[in-house]
Amino acid sequence: MDCQDEVSSPQSPRAEDLTQTQIRGSSLLLGGRLLSLGINFCGQVLMVRYLSVAHYGALAYGLSVVAFLQLFATLGLQEAISRYVPVYYEKGEYDKLFGTILFAAGVIFGTGILVVATVVGAPGFLAHLMTHERLALRLLSILIFLVPVEAADAMLDGLFASFASTRSIFFRKYLLGPGLKLGVVVLLIWRNATVVFLAYGYVAASISGVLMYSWMYLLLLKDQQLLGHIKPRSIKIPTREILSFIVPGLSSILATVAISTISIFLLGSLRTMSDVAYFRAVLPLAQLNSVVMASFTLLYTPSAARLLASANHSAVSQLYWRTAAWMSVLSFPIFAMTFSLAQPLTVFLYGARYEHAAPILAVLSFGSYFNVALGFNVQTLKVIDSLHYVTAMSVVCVLLNVVLNLALIPRFGAVGAAIGTAGSLIIYNLLMQMGLLSASNLKGFERNYLSIYVTIALSAAGLFSLQFFRFVSIYVALPTAGCVSLFVFASAKKKLKPTEVFPELLSLPFARLLT
Repeated sequence: MDCQDEVSSPQSPRAEDLTQTQIRGSSLLLGGRLLSLGINFCGQVLMVRYLSVAHYGALAYGLSVVAFLQLFATLGLQEAISRYVPVYYEKGEYDKLFGTILFAAGVIFGTGILVVATVVGAPGFLAHLMTHERLALRLLSILIFLVPVEAADAMLDGLFASFASTRSIFFRKYLLGPGLKLGVVVLLIWRNATVVFLAYGYVAASISGVLMYSWMYLLLLKDQQLLGHIKPRSIKIPTREILSFIVPGLSSILATVAISTISIFLLGSLRTMSDVAYFRAVLPLAQLNSVVMASFTLLYTPSAARLLASANHSAVSQLYWRTAAWMSVLSFPIFAMTFSLAQPLTVFLYGARYEHAAPILAVLSFGSYFNVALGFNVQTLKVIDSLHYVTAMSVVCVLLNVVLNLALIPRFGAVGAAIGTAGSLIIYNLLMQMGLLSASNLKGFERNYLSIYVTIALSAAGLFSLQFFRFVSIYVALPTAGCVSLFVFASAKKKLKPTEVFPELLSLPFARLLT
């Protein structure tokens, strides 16, 4: 059966509906994530301005260690949940469904406790391995309790996404959690407290959020009438399927998420906490480029898994490239500000003392957006079971990142760390794209969307040239980036077909402008 026949098959309407549903649901999560980022970023700016550079660097170092160790606590199980739970639910295999949940919860709890015990019980070893600064080690001994808590939170994200419960994710992940942490920062400033108070507050806020999330999940199971299917004696744990998935899953997470964390480790060891502060202060800004992608990820893997279960490969390809195009266009305004106009943005947010961090932001932003523009290559390779390739290339790129940082950080400091981080991420995505060409029926690139990517590249280059040859203030940069972003969307709207994805837009007065 060729692609033409497959597209016209009875499965195609369902596949098209699934694509539309995936984009709609992901757009809701994107709105929530933007709201969350606004809350989190407000707290970030308040922290950076309130704390000294050294104290913020110590806090940032501790949070980076926690983020790195959290990967080993989850072991990629949140992605395994998104991959298998919706399939077991579709097939009515409730014994395997609850077996997967039980296995994930047990592993996350056990590894989380092991990580906490290791860090708390061996402070001398950490001082020798990571950093000798006392404040950073003290904060780490407090923040380390976030590892099992945040790992449980990630598992619950995967479970809610498996049942397409976007509203619950919206409330807990994008309203309650960020709101609690912002409250901690406000208390910090109001009480004129120390950074240690902030560390304890972060832990308390995360625990409260996970307890609420767990209660919401029990209510979800009750609404789905699944509690009656829980039969302890008949539960089957699909160990082989899960383990075959999480090993490459963990390696890919190391390559995409932990690369920046490894750079911070090496900065803390080879340079000073001030270098860590410069890098870590702008890292969240650069990672804003991945906001859209992160919002689409939760629903993409279950959607692709369902299409694969029906052997509809052309629909998977359609889902892949249409999603990639949407993400590239929606992420462009962020890319325009954080890459092309990094200098005025950094000075405006953090003040003149962080002006040297602007080149760091530009380099990190380019690497992050490059990852977004190529789409869900890693997730798709996992869905089509090209797991050995993902594992091998992930290990190669993590090692490459270490080598680049060891070579660049001693001479160039935080800028060298940014170059090593972005370079490793770009090479990693190119290797993943090559893997798609040889391991699936997907196209390496969809020519139908070429004009979108050309427009984006030229627009970003134009804004960068404006900033490079003539410094502009933030009050000029913002409207300029907004106008260019509208131009990019206008050029791409015929390919994206927004009114098909969101038919509600047809009722608006300016609906003609969207068609």
